[in-house]
Amino acid sequence: MQSNDIMEKSAAYCVQYIKQVYLKERVLKVLLFNGSPHEKGCTYTALKEISKTLKKEGIESKIYQIGMKPLTPCMGCFACSKIGRCAIKNDGVNDFIEYARDFDGFIFGTPVHYGSACGGITVFLDRVFFTAFMSGRGDVFRHKPASAIASGRRSGTTTTLDQINKYFSISEMPIISGRYWNMVHGQTPDQVKKDLEGMQNMRILAKNMAWHLKCEQIAREAGIEPPQEEEVVFTNFIR
Repeated sequence: MQSNDIMEKSAAYCVQYIKQVYLKERVLKVLLFNGSPHEKGCTYTALKEISKTLKKEGIESKIYQIGMKPLTPCMGCFACSKIGRCAIKNDGVNDFIEYARDFDGFIFGTPVHYGSACGGITVFLDRVFFTAFMSGRGDVFRHKPASAIASGRRSGTTTTLDQINKYFSISEMPIISGRYWNMVHGQTPDQVKKDLEGMQNMRILAKNMAWHLKCEQIAREAGIEPPQEEEVVFTNFIR
């Protein structure tokens, strides 16, 4: 019995040591999602400022461009719970879920269209988060920090941020803030660059994201794991 105890403790120590080495050597990465149909417009300008700041903080980042291809909204067919993926093919949703797995944090950017997030990002994220949850891949996003940024000519930015943030709160994702609501204003990239307060807030947001990720890394190195997942309980108001 004594020998078994020693072996178990040795095995546990080896596992912990391997985890620590892996975490120290692993480069932290943030996915910057450009939900605008324009590849290098106003939303991109804000994300690029975030990317530059993350780099200074030692954090890698990649900009994912949603593009201009047609997107089909969720059909409510629940096939994802049976076949493990969205039944709608060839528009990037299924590929994105697996691509996102390798990232430690997320910042989703969108332009403001009619006082809310643009149609493309809304359709895309509806299916991404629903499919991930229903197919048992909620861990792609669970406990990973996230933030939303909005680019608007004038108004509608705060309602847009509220809309995007709901994807994070339902997925147990810590929401990272700047020192103001995460928005930039302008109708062109040059105008966005002149929004000095908005651009400063992008840098502050990036620094806060980097700090949170580094704190999480230190916690894991110390053996502090995320909360254990509970079985989800659904309660309907009408029975």
